[in-house]
Amino acid sequence: MSTIVVLLVFMFLVFFHELGHFVIAKKMGVTVEKFSIGFGMFGLLKPIFSTNYKGTNYVLYPTLFLGGYVKMKGQIDEKPAFEDDSPDSYTAKKPWQRIAILLGGPVANILLAFFLYLVIAFMGTKAISPTIGKIVENSVASKAGLLVDDKIIKINNTKIQKWADIGEIITNSDKAIKIYVNRGQDIRSFVLNPKLGISENKFKEKIQKRMIGIAPKPILIDINHSFFGAFKYAINSTTEACSLIFVGVGKLIFGSVDSSEVGGVITIASIISDASKAGLVALFSIAALISVNLGILNLLPIPILDGGHIMFNIFEWISGKKPSENALNIFASIGLVVLLSLMILGLFNDINRFF
Repeated sequence: MSTIVVLLVFMFLVFFHELGHFVIAKKMGVTVEKFSIGFGMFGLLKPIFSTNYKGTNYVLYPTLFLGGYVKMKGQIDEKPAFEDDSPDSYTAKKPWQRIAILLGGPVANILLAFFLYLVIAFMGTKAISPTIGKIVENSVASKAGLLVDDKIIKINNTKIQKWADIGEIITNSDKAIKIYVNRGQDIRSFVLNPKLGISENKFKEKIQKRMIGIAPKPILIDINHSFFGAFKYAINSTTEACSLIFVGVGKLIFGSVDSSEVGGVITIASIISDASKAGLVALFSIAALISVNLGILNLLPIPILDGGHIMFNIFEWISGKKPSENALNIFASIGLVVLLSLMILGLFNDINRFF
């Protein structure tokens, strides 16, 4: 059952990415010759489904977990410098129109993530309770008189709903804070001055941040969102996911994050499988994060990816001339090598991680 869920999620995310390209291409008057989920591997594989509707051939290959593509009139990947002057050709369109088509896929993935987060918000989310489960000895919290099982309900003038709210306020504080806790039937307040300490961020890097020396009790609480609160949750979650991917890619490029952290298809499939067993909310959360990942990574300025094509079109838009055929061929080859290298690295890490 989990294998079917993994395949469906992969197909779902790839479908929306390609649908984004497809819809904008149609809006720009470009003929879409093929809409494919999976690849035919240079004609080695036969499609498991194929139909033609209004001039577009819709195809599903066994390799659906590897991605997909939209083949537009005038677009030949093996010949990046090829041009077709027909009015309904991709290459006949202005650079800004081509850029809009290329952005269609990544934007569709980000919008899909937003929609999934919105559904999650309406279903009700879970979070860690703002109840203290541990106090570090001789810490700021210990000296101030906070106790295990104290439930933090307010810091300064901000109401606390979940544990994550506490860390955000303390980290961003630059002076003493006033913490209100529910202790039994009483509400008590304490003034603390957070101190700098060593911690780890989401990328396992050692960082300095302001702390008071407390840890949460492993209690999950239900968070119910209002109509507008659900939209706020979806916007914040989508923005946070985009930021996480952007920063993560940057840290990987500059060596702050080890290359062993790169995962391949097996890692992604394993995460989806585990999430499907944890419930629908967990599955939607992982699907949203992977959708954002797919959208952002496709915007990287690597030839063959959407970002690489956007880069060439921006060059043409600014300079008024297209890159030379030789330059396009060289960059396409470089892009192919980079992508294959990343796929091999991901597969190598997957093998070390799971076998």
